[in-house]
Amino acid sequence: MFNARLDQLPAYPFPRLATLLDGIEPGQPPLVMSIGEPQHEPPAMITEAMVKHASLWHKYPPGAGTPELRDAIKNWLDRRYNLPKDMIDRDDHVLPVAGTREALYLIATTVIPQDQPGPKPKVLLPNPFYQVYCGAAVLNDAEMVPLAAGPENGFLPDLDQIDAKDLDACALFFLCSPANPQGAIASRAYLEQIIALARKHDFVLAMDECYADIYDSTAPTGALEICAAQGGNMDNILVFHSLSKRSSAPGLRSGFVAGDAKIVKRFTALRSYCSATIPMPVMAASTALWNDDAHAEANRDIYRAKIDIAEEVFGNRFGFYRPPGGFFLWLDVGDDEAATRKIWKETGVKVIPGSYLSLTDAKGNNPGKQFIRIALVHDLETAREGLTRIAKALES
Repeated sequence: MFNARLDQLPAYPFPRLATLLDGIEPGQPPLVMSIGEPQHEPPAMITEAMVKHASLWHKYPPGAGTPELRDAIKNWLDRRYNLPKDMIDRDDHVLPVAGTREALYLIATTVIPQDQPGPKPKVLLPNPFYQVYCGAAVLNDAEMVPLAAGPENGFLPDLDQIDAKDLDACALFFLCSPANPQGAIASRAYLEQIIALARKHDFVLAMDECYADIYDSTAPTGALEICAAQGGNMDNILVFHSLSKRSSAPGLRSGFVAGDAKIVKRFTALRSYCSATIPMPVMAASTALWNDDAHAEANRDIYRAKIDIAEEVFGNRFGFYRPPGGFFLWLDVGDDEAATRKIWKETGVKVIPGSYLSLTDAKGNNPGKQFIRIALVHDLETAREGLTRIAKALES
């Protein structure tokens, strides 16, 4: 009575972490640094907009979002990526979604063929990866092709090493920049290369750019910037953005997809049958957030200050490096599970083993095995306390 493909999914990281730590008493008051859930104070404009538009709770929200929200998204894309004003059409190229996790999953249902003869279509994804990429592939009966994204290739998949047969059979390629968990940022040249591959081999490139407004020194290049430089051609390209990280509002469940108008149209049709739509007051709050860049800049400054603290605490130990983007630390600890247990037992800080965010390949290699991920989502004082505790545990 159940979908047998559910049994093919790897164990989800957080229940797996709970099992790993079960029975271990934390040595100090618990502090959770394993989950990328921003704890910064959300902008006041969220509450203000929702109160102002509270009369709209009795309205069914339009699936494609309000014109005002689509305008705000288009205008933000234009500002953030310096796009030509006539490149993005709010009605053809933009689709608000109830959080990007849902959208990243459902895009696979939209673009992975289900009835073609021959071998299964393939989904290429970085390894480590965001878990929804894996679920999207498995539950749409595609073959996953994990691409190692370790320090030897700058924590991004090596595009030159991908088997041509995998590219030919690829229906969907997930790429996250800035990367979760490593913080790597794809360069212009890298994006040009992967966009060229998408068009040559006719697969959809799903660019997960949810951390695009959280960076250390240089604003990450976006896929649509490359499209603009190529005359505005967005064929085969979709970008995914969210307010969860940019605006410290994960509970808002608000994001968008933008890009190839043909795919957006088909995706909109699918969502009419299966997706929750963003409530009208939430759309009003989202509109206000996309129209405002000052709060995102202030948010970025706080994350940058926490990276400064991490650099002070760790220095050049445990493979520490300043992540160019995002808000995770990816520390080299040798044995990820042993380090996670030790940190919890001695300090009460909860981190997550890197192997829980990665797949083990056919040769038994897991590119996350030697790492732990630390989420810098708390206030400065709490971040310093947690990082200091972790450092002491690792030192011993």
